[in-house]
Amino acid sequence: MKVSREQMAENHVRILDEASRLFREKGFEAVTVAEVMKAADLTHGGFYGHFESKDDLVAQAIERTLKAAAGGKFDLDAFIDRYLSPRHRDNPGAGCPIAGLVAETRHQSPAARTAMTEGLRAQIERMSNAFPGTSDAESRQEAIGSLAAMVGAVILARAIDDPTLSGEVLEQTRSWIGSGGCHIRAGRRL
Repeated sequence: MKVSREQMAENHVRILDEASRLFREKGFEAVTVAEVMKAADLTHGGFYGHFESKDDLVAQAIERTLKAAAGGKFDLDAFIDRYLSPRHRDNPGAGCPIAGLVAETRHQSPAARTAMTEGLRAQIERMSNAFPGTSDAESRQEAIGSLAAMVGAVILARAIDDPTLSGEVLEQTRSWIGSGGCHIRAGRRL
């Protein structure tokens, strides 16, 4: 049975979404192509009609997920609160691909690293634009520092087996960013 172009496009998106979720939950190496295709409710044999290789899937999944995360209206306060929350920590499959995959991306293909680089570049730009009243250089510094602290906090909080300490890492990072720990002017709340 021939699949329409529309159905092929829908299947492609479904594969990317499922791959992204599984990669964020388990890591790139722990996820097989067969597992991705099963999660997308498609046959394993159809994979190569969509992707050249697993490396191609990884790069496209990173790119799609980071583009989706960069869409919509950006509210810095809400972003920080969501990012540094127990819900985000406890649901990596639905969470930020940067926190879930950045450490592993360095071992991936150049295309995957490029996709991560472009996604990070876009996130830094979005965050930089949310710091009005400072110079472009200061805004960029604040964005990079804040994002690095947030990603690091989520990675640490997920690795810790002590729930109290894990929660404290998230809360203290949120407090540090809000109190000016990352060069935010005194008295200015993000």
